[in-house]
Amino acid sequence: MIERAPQSSSDPNLDLAGRLVPGGHLLRVRVYYEDTDFSGIVYHANYLRFMERGRSDYMRLLGVFQGELFAEAAAEAPGFHFVVRAMQIDFLKPARIDDVLEIVTLSHEVAGASLTLKQQVRRGDEVLLSALVRVAFVSQGRARRIPDALRAVTAAHRDEAAAAG
Repeated sequence: MIERAPQSSSDPNLDLAGRLVPGGHLLRVRVYYEDTDFSGIVYHANYLRFMERGRSDYMRLLGVFQGELFAEAAAEAPGFHFVVRAMQIDFLKPARIDDVLEIVTLSHEVAGASLTLKQQVRRGDEVLLSALVRVAFVSQGRARRIPDALRAVTAAHRDEAAAAG
């Protein structure tokens, strides 16, 4: 994957947020003892935590949590946030302690009030988990249309992913 530099930010720790790649985001995580069950493999619910970090850092690098994009979205939809509406997961292979995993998040579909993301957890070239996650855009307790600025940046990433194949 070709990597792109994240948007500029005043956050001195932005390097912890992974990096943007064509069509989405890549975040590396190491599996620690606390992530595993008694048999030494990653407990299934911990994959959800890894994927949440990937989605959150993808949005952070797009500027959703700071900067101009945040200001535009906040003006259009005060107090906004995303909530997981639906998730389809295929657990394919286990991860183990000390594995270095890549959490790949790709923009798949931008609809009225929701955004669908494709996510994978990989160990090298092996896909360990594949998921389709639909998140709803919520403001003041109700689902709202995704603001145009956010819609444009996520749609551009979706189109970039489609073009990359």
